[in-house]
Amino acid sequence: MKRKIASVVTTAKAAVPEGTGVVGAGLVVAALCGYIFVVIALNALDGDAKAAFSAFWAVVFVIGPGFFLPLEQEVGRALAHRRVQQQGGRPVVARAAQIGGAITVVLIIATLALSGVLGEHLFNGYTFLSVALAASLIGFLAAHLSRGVLAGEGRFRPYGELIGLDAVLRLVLVIALVVIGVSTPGWIGMCIAVSPLLALPIALRSQRKLLQPGPPAPVSELSVNIGWLLAASVFMQALAYSPLLGINILGGDSETEIVAGFASAFFIARVPVLAYQSVQGTLLPKLAGLAGSGRHDEFRRGMTRLLTVVTVIGVVGAVGAFFVGVPVGEKLFNDFTMGAGGLALLTAGSGAFIFALTLAQALMALGAHRLTAVSWGVGLIIAVAVMVPISDLELRVDLGFLVGCIAAAIVMGIGLQRRQRQIADGSIGNLITAIEQDPIEL
Repeated sequence: MKRKIASVVTTAKAAVPEGTGVVGAGLVVAALCGYIFVVIALNALDGDAKAAFSAFWAVVFVIGPGFFLPLEQEVGRALAHRRVQQQGGRPVVARAAQIGGAITVVLIIATLALSGVLGEHLFNGYTFLSVALAASLIGFLAAHLSRGVLAGEGRFRPYGELIGLDAVLRLVLVIALVVIGVSTPGWIGMCIAVSPLLALPIALRSQRKLLQPGPPAPVSELSVNIGWLLAASVFMQALAYSPLLGINILGGDSETEIVAGFASAFFIARVPVLAYQSVQGTLLPKLAGLAGSGRHDEFRRGMTRLLTVVTVIGVVGAVGAFFVGVPVGEKLFNDFTMGAGGLALLTAGSGAFIFALTLAQALMALGAHRLTAVSWGVGLIIAVAVMVPISDLELRVDLGFLVGCIAAAIVMGIGLQRRQRQIADGSIGNLITAIEQDPIEL
């Protein structure tokens, strides 16, 4: 019996990617603290200020992860490859810092140049939010570049600590602001900019010999697919936050109460996305391993089981939102206004989004970077197209989000089916090369 138990434990450990436990713990802490942060922040603000902060939240989490998460993934992949070859990775990080720094400078200049437009049309006159947005970009660059280094060097404990500490410190900062009576969206937004800069020295406090000298790193070492990765990441984030962006852009002066209340409903409807995060971090390594070893039937069965789980999460989320979402929202937020039908529709959109995200991760495991970017782009275009002709403010953004995510999922599903047929036809060598040379996380 002991031998059987030991065998089961060994098999289970082998099936779980390295670092899953500590990184998963960091993700759980980050999700919980992030949710509490939103509840506190939105309850500390009223009317225009609340609507302005919700718009800021959408913009910063489209631009930040959209541009810098692919950089993290590429740095991690390149460093891991060098580590296997016993080559130092300092030149890779220097090259990535140059690329990330250039992106950050361009984004900051654009943000400050458009601060007047953003303040007037999106931030309801709170122009300091533009400063918070520009400062946040520095924090995102530092955090994602550091996470890429830690992942590539196999330092998963500080990687998980960095993820968790960022969220914890952000929560501590907003609590401190509320306690001393600061309730302006700009300063609350600055919490997002400051927290990663405070978390970094704590997470890296005991790291020694993290980067060693090595051969020069050409730009191509950070993947020829970086452009498609960036496009996919930005389009995905834009679609994910399209309801929040859409209602702030399309809402008129007479609809301020609806816009402010929608922010609370949006985060209630995000619960399925939070549930999905529990499997997101371990999905792609498992899929890539199955595909790369030629186990096509197991790959298909694994995808089918996973899509079934994701569908159940989406359906349960939408049904739960209809029956209990409104009472929960009214307890968590002081100005919750959305009805049960609208909340269920918005939550169904979140369910469709995680379904599309699952397909996207499978495509990335198979090296289909371009198709993934195109699929998210198609979904975003269709979401906007649906929102434009409808007059009811809440309905147009809820329905646009749902239809856009379904459209993205359909394109990805067709592409995934064709990609699997190509694998079965004998292109397994090219697939292994793609998995080895390209990032397999999204």
